[in-house]
Amino acid sequence: MANLISLIRTCLCLVVVGLLFVRTPEVYWWCFGLTVIVLWMDGLDGYVARKFNESTRAGAVVDILADRIVEQVYWIGFLALGWVPLWIPLVVVVRGVLTDGIRAIALEQGYTAFGETTMMRSPLGVLLVSSRFSRWTYAFTKAVAFSTLIVVHLPERDPGFLPWLDGVAWACVYIAVAFCIVRGLPVLLESPRFLK
Repeated sequence: MANLISLIRTCLCLVVVGLLFVRTPEVYWWCFGLTVIVLWMDGLDGYVARKFNESTRAGAVVDILADRIVEQVYWIGFLALGWVPLWIPLVVVVRGVLTDGIRAIALEQGYTAFGETTMMRSPLGVLLVSSRFSRWTYAFTKAVAFSTLIVVHLPERDPGFLPWLDGVAWACVYIAVAFCIVRGLPVLLESPRFLK
C-alpha cells in the first residue's frame, strides 16, 4: 500500500507540472491544490508503511526515489516555465544523484538512509539527514516553495493580490535549496567508508 501511494504521488506530480503549461487561473488553482496533495502524500506513504507494518528496505528506497522524482520534476518544470534560474535544478539534481549513489552502495552493505540501520554515524549527520525534524522541515519548506510559486505565477494575477507572497515564495525556494545542500553534505562526508 505504501509503495502504491509513492507511485500515485509520482504520477500525480507529472500531471500537475504538465498542467502548469495550460496557463489559466482555474488550472493553476487546481495545480496548487494537487501540489499540496502530492506533498502531503510524501508523509502518508511513510505513515502507512509504519501503521501496517510494511516498512522494508525496498520500501525506503521506493520512497526516496519518489521523493527525488517529485522534487526534480517540480524544479525542472519551474525552470522550463522560466520561474527559477538554472542553477537551482542543477544543484538539486547533482546533490540527488551523488547522495543516492552513495546510499545505494551503503544499502548493499546493509545500511539504510534512515531508521535503526542508518548509514549516518555522527550525531550531526543523524540530525541533519535522518531525523524526523530535518526531514519534515525540508518537506514543509519544499511544499511551501512549490505551492507558493504556483500562486505567485497565477495568470492574470492582480498585483494587489497577496503582494507579500512573492517574498515568502522566494525565501522558501532559497531555504529549500540550502536544506538540500546541508542535508546532502553529511552523506558525502561519510561516504569514504562505503567506497572502500
